[in-house]
Amino acid sequence: MEKENHEKFRDTIGTIDEEGKRAWVFPKKPIGKFYEYRKWVSYFLLIALLVSPFVKINGNQFMMFNVLERKFSIFSFPFWPQDFHIFVIMMIIGVVFIVLFTVAFGRIFCGWMCPQTIFLEMVFRRIEYWIEGDRGKQMKLAKQEWNAEKIRKRITKWVIFFIISFIIANVFLAYLIGGDRLIQEVTDGPQNHISTLISLLIFTGVFYFIFAWFREQVCIIACPYGRLQGVLLDNKSVIVAYDHKRGEREEGRSRFKKGENREELGKGDCVDCSLCVKVCPTGIDIRNGTQLECINCTACIDACDSIMEGVNLPKGLISYTSEDNIEKNIKFTFSPRLKGYAAVLVILTGVLIGMLFLRNSVEANILRLPGQLFEHKENNIISNVYTFKLVNKTSKDIENVRFELSSHEGTIKLVSHDEFTVPAQGYSEGTLFIEIKANQLKDDKERIKIDVYSGDIIIETTSTSFLGPRSYR
Repeated sequence: MEKENHEKFRDTIGTIDEEGKRAWVFPKKPIGKFYEYRKWVSYFLLIALLVSPFVKINGNQFMMFNVLERKFSIFSFPFWPQDFHIFVIMMIIGVVFIVLFTVAFGRIFCGWMCPQTIFLEMVFRRIEYWIEGDRGKQMKLAKQEWNAEKIRKRITKWVIFFIISFIIANVFLAYLIGGDRLIQEVTDGPQNHISTLISLLIFTGVFYFIFAWFREQVCIIACPYGRLQGVLLDNKSVIVAYDHKRGEREEGRSRFKKGENREELGKGDCVDCSLCVKVCPTGIDIRNGTQLECINCTACIDACDSIMEGVNLPKGLISYTSEDNIEKNIKFTFSPRLKGYAAVLVILTGVLIGMLFLRNSVEANILRLPGQLFEHKENNIISNVYTFKLVNKTSKDIENVRFELSSHEGTIKLVSHDEFTVPAQGYSEGTLFIEIKANQLKDDKERIKIDVYSGDIIIETTSTSFLGPRSYR
């Protein structure tokens, strides 16, 4: 029965009360070395997130995910629909890496690198602390009537939140349509791009809703990554954990009394100050053990260390550790499970590197015109008609493009022009005729190779089928 009561907290979410209503979380502002480390990591990631869609390397946007036009740019490497298989491999590598990292170090990604956590904890909540004060003042403000002070503080906060949400929406849109296009449409004026303005307002509303109201519910309810913990974590995983053996001992936790020898009395080192609960951004008690809501943000570590230091007890009552380390004093090792994930990650990375090296900057597709048979011309010449499409994945125009047969003797004639230019990050398409003497054909359907030239340099080689009469097999 005692065990059932101890585990009762797992039956409910800490941010929902018994009536099913939202229990608002007022976390105390964390202070400590881990919080300082997180601030520097967050500032770096925020800068990277805000400038990435506006930075170009070799003419390519550093990061872009243009789903509508199926154009992607990752670390300035452009990916077209023809490179979808490479993009899929990259996504799989990302998933495997997160799985590997989670098995080894728990939900550390959520606390240190997730955009949701970074914006909420390092931007919006810091503004909230600045306007409304720390935990106690926020709780008092929430309970008091709507007087002049409350109206002034709330409206100021909401206006600033809306402005920041609008900025985030612009950056988000820049990732989707491209930084240059966004700047151009902003310069032209919103009246000339109503659809863009509507998109911005929708995104702004979504971000405002998330960061001003929904907040930690994203991590607890909406994010599927938290659910993966139950599958991926084991007793060897390094997580933010409370050392219950040291904190409870025989007599359990109790308030600190000056001059007492807690070890002799059998009391745990936990002085039951509940500061770890007050600083938690998801409103949980880390002393209950590993929980879905925990995002490994380390706020409880900093809070507990400050209390331990104040009562002259060793730090580390809450720390990065594993259940095996707490229970059996077994240090972290690279387990067979981790080695398996690491091996898969290395293999997939090798496959990706190979694909990137084999990837051409020009993609050529030459296909026979549907429904058209061959034409028998003078001097025993067989002619087939084709459509071609050349995709230029680079940031420079490819000029003086022409085609030549490399597998057979014959000629290639383009309709309307002999040479053409493929624009940067664009494509050219058209129609051409391929003519080959019938005595060179060994079958009624053969594969022929075609070299694509830019001036005197071969930039791509492709193949297609060529139809001829059966009598010349």
